[in-house]
Amino acid sequence: MSTLLDVRDLSVRFELRRGLFRRPLTLHAVERVSFTLAEGECLGLVGESGCGKSTLGRAVLQLIPPSSGRVLWLGEDLCRLPPEAMRARRRELQIVFQDPLASLDPRMTVFETVAEPLLAHEARLLRRELRARVAAALAEVGLGAALSDRYPHELSGGQCQRVGIARALVLRPRLVVCDEPVSSLDVSIQAQIVNLLVELRARLGLSLLFISHNLAVVRRLCDRILVLYLGRVVELAPTVALFAAPRHPYTRALIAAVPEPDPVRARAEPRFLLEGEPPSPLAPPSGCVFRTRCPLATEQCAREAPWLASIAPGHEVACHLVDR
Repeated sequence: MSTLLDVRDLSVRFELRRGLFRRPLTLHAVERVSFTLAEGECLGLVGESGCGKSTLGRAVLQLIPPSSGRVLWLGEDLCRLPPEAMRARRRELQIVFQDPLASLDPRMTVFETVAEPLLAHEARLLRRELRARVAAALAEVGLGAALSDRYPHELSGGQCQRVGIARALVLRPRLVVCDEPVSSLDVSIQAQIVNLLVELRARLGLSLLFISHNLAVVRRLCDRILVLYLGRVVELAPTVALFAAPRHPYTRALIAAVPEPDPVRARAEPRFLLEGEPPSPLAPPSGCVFRTRCPLATEQCAREAPWLASIAPGHEVACHLVDR
């Protein structure tokens, strides 16, 4: 498979001003993240809240300007494109947001919401062509054309999210960033939306960057998983390999936190559970950023930041203790 997206050493930092005479603080949201995404592949971004998942997804799409690094889309660096050239690339790069109701304009009907990208990129469409394209996009996500004249407040959460997906797909993009698209939905509706994404990906050949803290959903949908902690990559591996043999202590803790429906197995299996809160990205720890919560940390972890090293084909881990 050909590589669509190649992210190299991407960092996003924010300057927080504290008054006229005080030096601003630097918030390290994302630090030197690198990964690739192949055509038709789904890559999951997982981690606790505040680890930089959404910031990374928005920086890839240039919705947030990166502080450093490169985002290569089909070999072209998006970070260096002028605004007009980047606008032309928008039709290939779309996003589905977390809150289905808040992401829709309450003053726009379903038809106007889904038609908006077409009006921005294909302004010469006739009215009947526009209606046909919108009706086809709604049908693709399981919604009837009868909903076209409704407003977001007249729809359920699941229907609103389907409208958001239709809006993202109406231009036939090649990459869709899904920013926790099911986290605010009921469990039964979550399963429906995940099944819809699986179907659309197979039928349209979509590439997905799927952001979530729900490992069960990521396991169902993604080919590979990238684990973030405090804006740094700690592990990157194929989904099957990651769940079969997680190598970083943080990854093991995330998987251990997934509820086990069998009470006998839950009591029998030892669990690696995390304690405490993540440190502030305004003052990340020296060396390994995970060391303050890692029960295996040594003096080396405080002195040196671990490099992301390959331990198997496609499996990379940033940990000094990976061989122990």
